[in-house]
Amino acid sequence: MNDVSQPLGQQKPKLLDRVRHAIRTRHYSRRTEDVYVHWIKRFVFFFHAKRHPAEMGEAEVTQFLSSLAVDSSVAASTQNQALSALLFLYKEVLGQPLPWLDNLVYAHLTVQELLGHSDVSTTMIYTHVLDRGWGAVRSPADRLAPAPPPAIGPPAAPSSLRSGLAR
Repeated sequence: MNDVSQPLGQQKPKLLDRVRHAIRTRHYSRRTEDVYVHWIKRFVFFFHAKRHPAEMGEAEVTQFLSSLAVDSSVAASTQNQALSALLFLYKEVLGQPLPWLDNLVYAHLTVQELLGHSDVSTTMIYTHVLDRGWGAVRSPADRLAPAPPPAIGPPAAPSSLRSGLAR
């Protein structure tokens, strides 16, 4: 359907076409383009029911990114990827840079969760040991005998060849 106010063939490009064009003029990789378009689609079409991003701002972006961390339990790198896509959309495509996102809930694991500890005291023991410096912590691999140096020179002939040469 054509907008009646603009002549045929002079319509404003659609949002995702503008995003693709902006990415390609900056020579981003094809994979980056695909991922950015994915996150922008998810933000606009699925999370905010097809509202145009120009009508939304920091509050909606914060809500979307926090939802990824809290509701979808995505990894921090995934959330950062979505954030990068939305920052690109607002700054490079719409010309509306977003102010700093202060209320964003970031997806991250605590040291305790990364180490798989059920209580803080176990994590505190590890942190105490690590604070003693690199020399205080030894790996079981440190007690292994060093491997012999590699042999220098041409490889020896197989025993079957040596016995045939001796006759």
